[in-house]
Amino acid sequence: MHLSAALAPLGDMRMCLQIALWPTLKAILRRPSLLLHPSLISREFMSHVWVPFGAGIDENTRDVKTSLISPNAFGVVLDVGAGYGHSAKYLDHNRVTKYVALEPNTNMHPGIRRIAGEAGFSEDDGTLLIVPYGAEDIALLTSALGGPHTVNTIISFLSLCGVPDPKATMRALTDEVLAPGGEVLFFEHVLSRRPDVAWWQRVWTPVWKYAFDGCCLDRPTDIWLEELGIWQSTDVWSKEDEPEEHMWWHRGGRLVKAA
Repeated sequence: MHLSAALAPLGDMRMCLQIALWPTLKAILRRPSLLLHPSLISREFMSHVWVPFGAGIDENTRDVKTSLISPNAFGVVLDVGAGYGHSAKYLDHNRVTKYVALEPNTNMHPGIRRIAGEAGFSEDDGTLLIVPYGAEDIALLTSALGGPHTVNTIISFLSLCGVPDPKATMRALTDEVLAPGGEVLFFEHVLSRRPDVAWWQRVWTPVWKYAFDGCCLDRPTDIWLEELGIWQSTDVWSKEDEPEEHMWWHRGGRLVKAA
């Protein structure tokens, strides 16, 4: 593996520090109590990072979202780790009745309202629901949704890398939240199949996840999803033309739950 590829996270971390360090320090000066809560500092930092990064990633993956989300999402759509709600832009109003943005980082909620609102989803008319919980808070999520099996489509776009206890969370989301016949549309960076790349992903993950609100580089999320064993059909793929040495190796797919 080329050293430049192995050290790629350094460049991203430097860029993120340039973007978010000063705004985060200002937030700490306003609220010194944040020093007692490192996780809140990480979320503050991530909210600033994701302003340019979220928009840039959205633009760079427009083709993926257009082909994966637009023709498939239907009914009540749950966006896991919604960020600033960019996925709302790809939902077809003729097929989608409600956009539920699951985002525990409340710093991002105003951005969700703005972007989802521009896409035609509103809390006033009941087509938008912002849920301030983590994906692992299944009981709270189910209550907010009005009961179990009320979601027709789960979108996970670069989100499952950061949830605690991902296997249990994915199992609970698909068993208790997703309706029979519903689907999971995902696009995630995952553990590489190349041993040398995977080694570096594991080396970087302890630092990366602390800096970026729990994001892990070394999760075989695509495999875990397929192994749930509840699917009527699966279509999982790799991103075309992506270098094998990429530290953020992506897999995406559409999984349909048995009716």
